[in-house]
This record gives sequence, structure tokens and C-alpha cells, in this order.
Amino acid sequence: MTPTHFTFSTAFILGLAGLAFHRTHLLSALLCLEGMMLSLFLALSLWTLELNATSFSASPMLLLAFSACEASAGLALLVATARTHGTDHLQSLNLLQC
Repeated sequence: MTPTHFTFSTAFILGLAGLAFHRTHLLSALLCLEGMMLSLFLALSLWTLELNATSFSASPMLLLAFSACEASAGLALLVATARTHGTDHLQSLNLLQC
């Protein structure tokens, strides 16, 4: 495993561990998701450059576009929950409450 592959896989695993273990605030969960997506984007970009594959050249841009859409939807949910519940704690977001 090269140092670049190790770096990207470590960044992804750290984002996944942060998402799994530190779920107190919605903003921290969104930041972990964004870190995971950025590490995937960089890894996919370098993979297409290493292989010199022109057929995969659009896939990093598609991944970046989807991650931007995910980030905007997550921030919209964060604003909506902060307005309705007054906090972004994930413990207060119970779907069974009205």
C-alpha cells in the first residue's frame, strides 16, 4: 500500500469512526460525512490519473456534485431542526414525538 492510499483510507476511516462514535450534534455528523466524501473524491481523482483512463474522468466531478448536494440538504435540515427544536442535538430528534 502506497503512502497516498494509506492517507486516503485513513482519512475515510477517521471520518467513519467520527460518524459512528461522536453523534451528539448534527453538525459534527455532517462534517464527518463531508470529510468522507472529500477523501473519496481525492482518491477517485488520483485513481483516474494513475490509470490514465479517460472514460472515468467524469466520475470524480459527479461525486463532487453529489457531495455538494448532500451538504446543502444536510445544512437545510440543520437549519430546519434548529428552528423547530431549538438545538442540533441528535438525541432531541425523535421521530415519534410530535
